[in-house]
Amino acid sequence: MTEPLLQVIDLEKRFPVRQGFFGQHRSWLIAVDRVSFTIARGETLGLVGESGCGKSTLGLTILRLHAPTGGRVLLAGHDLATVGGGELRQLRRRMQMIFQDPLAALDPRLTVEQIIREPLDIHRIGSPAERSETVRSLARTVRLPPDALQRFPGEFSGGQQQRIGIARALALQPDLLVCDEPVSSLDVSVQAQILNLLRDLQERLGLAYLFISHDIAVTAFMSRRIGVMYLGRLVEIGPARAIVTTPCHPYTRALLAAVPEPDPTRRPPRRAVIGDPPSPINRPSGCPFHPRCPIARPLCAEQEPALRPMGPDHLAACHFA
Repeated sequence: MTEPLLQVIDLEKRFPVRQGFFGQHRSWLIAVDRVSFTIARGETLGLVGESGCGKSTLGLTILRLHAPTGGRVLLAGHDLATVGGGELRQLRRRMQMIFQDPLAALDPRLTVEQIIREPLDIHRIGSPAERSETVRSLARTVRLPPDALQRFPGEFSGGQQQRIGIARALALQPDLLVCDEPVSSLDVSVQAQILNLLRDLQERLGLAYLFISHDIAVTAFMSRRIGVMYLGRLVEIGPARAIVTTPCHPYTRALLAAVPEPDPTRRPPRRAVIGDPPSPINRPSGCPFHPRCPIARPLCAEQEPALRPMGPDHLAACHFA
């Protein structure tokens, strides 16, 4: 069996919360709580959930932009949680990120050519002439206008700015791209263009994606498998078709019920989610979803459910799924 490109094993990320005049340590904000999954080469795993559930923090922790509190992250067998220095620098060439806000992720003082070329300069890849040719090739790959390289990011539309960010992410020929809500700030028509570009690049370059989004419909379009996060935990994971057509966890069903249906006669009865998500500092006992769950029973408040099989390659963390 081929080794997965990425293995995330019981990954945790906690932030200390300090209060009082002297900033004494009081508690922890648990952003990522014992998350495990794998991504094969050339595969897309989607992550969905409400804002604040820990999706983006998980992506940043996988890339070592946040230091993990616990667990392991293996990229092609290398443990990113333990490596440092030159070895980590080399591994960073194999994993890159596409950010949610393209303009905020681009230096407004640099031209597009300088932005795309910067990773090549930092890692000293090729001669100056070869770097210039690589930049021109990447601009063509992401379908930027021919005159784009000498212009500045603020002169472009949101969709074109995201194309610049994608070109920069591709400069080092990575194996894995973490796409953190890459289309959420774009118009719907532009979203379709960027999503189709990402799928085309994956087919041509063999890229693996961790695709993070709050939109389960977009995630299903992009992904072979989908993981559903709630309050820092993975509550369901499985094939995209199974997650969309036969969801097992009540939270996943609530997310799907919230997707707009243009034909009101076809809309299934909605099972409302009660209240707001709990604080990640004061987490509820037992199942983290039980205060809002429409099928919760006393056991749910007492015992935290583990992920258990629901079908082929399909797991859900619910006592009564």
